[in-house]
Amino acid sequence: MAKKATSLFLRALEMSDGQSCNVMRRNTNAIIRHLSSCGILATGRRMEYLECRNLSYSPEQMYNVVANVDQYQQFVPWCKKSKVTRNRNDNMLVQLEIGFPPIVECYTSEVTVIPNHQVRAVCRDGNLFSHLETLWQFTPGAAGQDDSCNVEFFVSFEFKSLLHSQLATLFFNEVVKQMVNAFETRASKLYGTGIHRLQTPLRKAT
Repeated sequence: MAKKATSLFLRALEMSDGQSCNVMRRNTNAIIRHLSSCGILATGRRMEYLECRNLSYSPEQMYNVVANVDQYQQFVPWCKKSKVTRNRNDNMLVQLEIGFPPIVECYTSEVTVIPNHQVRAVCRDGNLFSHLETLWQFTPGAAGQDDSCNVEFFVSFEFKSLLHSQLATLFFNEVVKQMVNAFETRASKLYGTGIHRLQTPLRKAT
């Protein structure tokens, strides 16, 4: 699958901007159907994804996994580098590098947190994205289940170029679909194996 996607990516790179625009116009409906089927909703050039799960870890445990941004390079798919350059109270600046060959992008995110409840990251610079925001929210699980929580993961992104928007259907949708799995696996490694109770992918319009 990866070889096929990379081959399609390289073929697309050979197209001119005009050809790319024409392909986007011809395939708009097909792209939206494809994205919607995997939980991503495309509205114009902006794409969004929302996933909710009930996990057998406490809100504090899942918050700690997500808030430790400098550890992302150890377990987040396609994250090659994660370094906190400023940490003031509930606000951090983080240098990130993501790579899904042949794309490699370095950018700075501003991360704000509400301890044990929320982690929000917004891209402040970079060449690939004109907009990138992620939001994690953690709430207690069912009554009487202290070791469970509801996790909501939302991401909204828009590429600067039409070509990259088109290629997002081949790459970035796979990145966001694997995000919650990656953090759940990390929690399992840190806190022990939990019982997966509910997985409900949702779509959310702009």
